[in-house]
Amino acid sequence: MSDVFDYDKQVAKIKAYNQPILQSFRDELASSGLAEKTIRSHVENIAFFVEYQVSYDPLERLDEADGGDVRMFLMDWFPRKAMWASISSVKSYLASFKKFFKWMGDTDRISSDTVADVLAILKEDREDFLAAVSDYEDDDDMW
Repeated sequence: MSDVFDYDKQVAKIKAYNQPILQSFRDELASSGLAEKTIRSHVENIAFFVEYQVSYDPLERLDEADGGDVRMFLMDWFPRKAMWASISSVKSYLASFKKFFKWMGDTDRISSDTVADVLAILKEDREDFLAAVSDYEDDDDMW
């Protein structure tokens, strides 16, 4: 029982740590003049990514995420776990990750190497991410 408690405690700690990052990201998007609906979409996308980061060991904070995390999220976890996963939602995540990781780099929360890695993955693996969610959409046996 102690392991479950420790896990839950660690997840709560990471989520509390991430909250000011998410709020600052929201504030930055608002100051850039984006519509509230767009802001909400980007922030909710990144918040759902946080759920992925605390689903498996090692548990990670947002400022510990890298290109490998983004790749695994978009190729595997998101298509399997999100009932709303679709081509359009993947495109939304691609835009959100691009904005988020650029902002994280601009505010010195992550290294420029990490930003470059994530942006390269988003560009180079785009079609693979879209195909991954398409495979789940086409799988009638899934439900």
